[in-house]
Amino acid sequence: MLGLYIHVPFCSAICNYCNFNRGLFDAALKLRYVDALIEQIRQDQRAAANTVYFGGGTPSLIEPQEIERILRACADSFDLAAECEVTLEANPESVTGERLAAFRASGVNRVSFGVQSFREDDLVRLSRLHTAGRARAAVAEARAAGFDNISLDLMMWLPGQELTAWLESVDAAIALAPEHLSLYLLELYPNAPLKDEMARAGLAQAPDEVAAAMYLTAMERLDEAGYVQYEISNVARPGRASRHNLKYWTDGEWLGFGCGAHSTRDGVRWKNVAATEEFVERMACHQSVTVDVRRLSAGERLGDALFTGLRLTDGVNLDTIGVKYGVDVWARYGGDLEPFLEGGLLRRDGPRLWLTRQGMLLAHEIMSVFV
Repeated sequence: MLGLYIHVPFCSAICNYCNFNRGLFDAALKLRYVDALIEQIRQDQRAAANTVYFGGGTPSLIEPQEIERILRACADSFDLAAECEVTLEANPESVTGERLAAFRASGVNRVSFGVQSFREDDLVRLSRLHTAGRARAAVAEARAAGFDNISLDLMMWLPGQELTAWLESVDAAIALAPEHLSLYLLELYPNAPLKDEMARAGLAQAPDEVAAAMYLTAMERLDEAGYVQYEISNVARPGRASRHNLKYWTDGEWLGFGCGAHSTRDGVRWKNVAATEEFVERMACHQSVTVDVRRLSAGERLGDALFTGLRLTDGVNLDTIGVKYGVDVWARYGGDLEPFLEGGLLRRDGPRLWLTRQGMLLAHEIMSVFV
């Protein structure tokens, strides 16, 4: 089934490390944007879908009744599965117990909090608006509102961050018992304001070997706490993996709605115009918002299936992919992959190929074989 991604570009403030498609909250533009979103959703042909994901930006800045309107449009335009997973990304400071209860009543059944750290110095350095206490309170409020599927995002390799400080955040997250955790390495894009702030403060990211220790040690602690790693950056309680994000890693298909959203379906990839105002104006004038339409070649689709599938701890089934794309995968790529097998970075058992945890640290180098 399809996944539906809905982009909400508004934020209360722009984090100094963020390179996503976002802008400051504008109440009047937000009203027009929601209408444009609904119009775009209603234009699509009816098909089956089993996930809806509100990403951003900060989707929790729009009102629960607007979320309900958007979900109603999804239900009118698509055959939504009875057990549809509906995820809302949220920042801890953007919600209250009352708002969370209203989001839950609107049809959202999974909430993903962008916590990033449980240390106050990290949060200030990242220009986050919430405190560690507010993050803990948001999780408690989500529980009280009826959410039994909560995800937390944490970020490692922060400026000046040491291993012990990072593990404090990991332990604090485990103590809250979320169903899902996403652990990301901070990536500094070229013009990120945080780079200038780091230079002024004389701060740097830890050496690569410390970043590797942060990742491996955190995963070990999560193993001990009963979480199951299912993807390079993601762990979950059994049965609580993100069903929507799995579509990106299992050669699935999805439709993206809103400014800058990407779609992949039937071997075709496209995206929507990135600027919020342009998206709204085009929808109001009944003009297409689609740009960069590209039909993927068979080789590109094969490479994507292998590249994304290897992110999963289960890896890929070379026979299944080979049948789908009409190629002997090992005959094509085996020679280039053999050194990684010998180095203990890859494992192969019959048709199944997967990365070891050490291999996950060098995933981009290994996956470049398929590009």
